[in-house]
Amino acid sequence: MTQLPIDAVLPDLTAALARAGRAVLQAPPGAGKTTRVPLAMLGAGLTGGRIVMLEPRRLAARAAAERMAEALGEPVGQTVGYRIRGEARVGRATRIEVVTEGILTRMIQSDPGLEGIGAILFDEFHERSLTADLGLALAWEVRSALREDLILVVMSATLDAGPVAALMEDAPVVSSEGRSFPVTTRWLPRPLPKGTRLPAATADLVVEAAAETEGGLLVFLPGEGEIRRCAAALEGRLPEDCRIRPLYGALPFAEQRAAILPAREGRKVVLATSIAETSLTIEDVRVVVDAGRARRSRFDPNSGMARLVTERVTRAEADQRRGRAGRVAEGVCYRLWSKGEDGALAAYPPAEIEAGDLAGLALELAAWGASGPDDLAFLTPPNPGAFAEARALLAGLGALDAAGRITGHGRALAALPLHPRLGHMLLSAGRQAAPLAALLSERDPLRGAGADLALRLRCLSDPKAPSPVPPDRGALARIRAEAKRLAGRAD
Repeated sequence: MTQLPIDAVLPDLTAALARAGRAVLQAPPGAGKTTRVPLAMLGAGLTGGRIVMLEPRRLAARAAAERMAEALGEPVGQTVGYRIRGEARVGRATRIEVVTEGILTRMIQSDPGLEGIGAILFDEFHERSLTADLGLALAWEVRSALREDLILVVMSATLDAGPVAALMEDAPVVSSEGRSFPVTTRWLPRPLPKGTRLPAATADLVVEAAAETEGGLLVFLPGEGEIRRCAAALEGRLPEDCRIRPLYGALPFAEQRAAILPAREGRKVVLATSIAETSLTIEDVRVVVDAGRARRSRFDPNSGMARLVTERVTRAEADQRRGRAGRVAEGVCYRLWSKGEDGALAAYPPAEIEAGDLAGLALELAAWGASGPDDLAFLTPPNPGAFAEARALLAGLGALDAAGRITGHGRALAALPLHPRLGHMLLSAGRQAAPLAALLSERDPLRGAGADLALRLRCLSDPKAPSPVPPDRGALARIRAEAKRLAGRAD
């Protein structure tokens, strides 16, 4: 087995867990923590129960399970399996289970004693998703009140380990230095003119980088739309041996794998969202082109719902992206901003609990029996005003009673994989609302076709229905499958 940087500290980590039952692991992207740590814990015999690892993204969960199973010489679903929304590959012999964030919350809420589970690992915790913060708070309370033997490990690439270790009663901190080659950074000579279209400017920089370098290119863009427009702008401008590979969450898994695996011939140009920052290892990359933007969820008080906004990357995110160029050899990172602009970047992205929609969090806390966030150990407490607004919404939906306790309707909402508003619609209207609930909770299958819901519902029910833009067939298939699952739960 190939040696990875994390291997040097695995004995220290397993010893700390055997002694204290909890630890914080710091390791840079590419150190190997995601695939090596669960296997090391299994090999050390730290627990007789299942080892559950939380991954923030479905693609990363699948990929991590596949790599670990491959290391054991087994197919996925035996010793190592995964469970994501709408799909599970686990069996009776499964000892390591990789799950996505909503799955872990349901596990804890449905069985607070976590019978059969011996350890929980929180991977990529530095991303500070709301459900990861909630999962750690719930797991810590379970360990404190019910399961002293429950092993907890928080793994992070860039997060300051001190506050997390303090939250977990001075948990041992284990650090891996990682291994990387020097990366040369190249900035723009001057800021982009106002009104410049990001995909076109990124494409120009990719063409320049391809002409000046060798090896695979990894290009960071904020979303699927920018990836498509950048790919169109690159058409016919790259050398013949270059193959463009998009990589984003909604892409079919076979196309995601094609972007991750090494190119059999020629050069690979991967156009990716932030999914490629830390959670995935993309082999044979020597060059990074960073458009300098990230898409984040922000709560909009005017609509009462979360929306995605495009913002400048932070220094931590830019450094993670840059590091991807130095994984296999010396690399180059091209940044779509000037060196002067670099100093104005924020240090870290905000935790989702500070700026996101708190309705789901408030519902989960009510289902847990907590009177508020102060009852649990949160690394970052939610904003009191935003949390009060979330509880007012739940009361209006009938999920909380006059005393603020969860109702039967609220428990039914908490069991659904939907925002409370959409769950309320589904339970109120019944099976007929399932397609609409699935449509509103997934990616838009008709991007650029206005905001006509009726048009999208026709495309869902009739694949041959005319539409002003070509529909995303993969997105429609996922929405139909999700609508079928929701219809079964609407009764």
